[in-house]
Amino acid sequence: MKHKYQKRVRYGETDQMGFMYYGNYCMYYEIARAEMIREFGYSYKELEDDGVQMPIVKVNSKYLRPAKYDNLITIETEIKSLDQLPFISFLHEFYNEENQLIHKGEVTLVFVDSKTGKRCMPHERMMNILKKEFNS
Repeated sequence: MKHKYQKRVRYGETDQMGFMYYGNYCMYYEIARAEMIREFGYSYKELEDDGVQMPIVKVNSKYLRPAKYDNLITIETEIKSLDQLPFISFLHEFYNEENQLIHKGEVTLVFVDSKTGKRCMPHERMMNILKKEFNS
């Protein structure tokens, strides 16, 4: 299950060296993840309206080359497996305009019931989307 999203690095996202500030990569992970889910016909807002949240439990980042101001970054997002539900991991690879791999990240989230705050399995609508897209 893969998705591509493009985002241009804005001036305010860079540090004094002109590189994208390291903390902004997590924001890009979230944007790419949300757009992936939206493309499958469901949004984070709808998920939360349905009583489920997805907090982050783990982040790993590897910085290979800098992203710089005004670079158009392509973020490839992938879910490799549904075997660990209610935990789900998104793998992110960032490519520059020359199609060079510049960054790798992995974010693990867990499905949580909004009312109880306890882990839960994704509800039927989300499971159907994940299974459909995963088996495509």
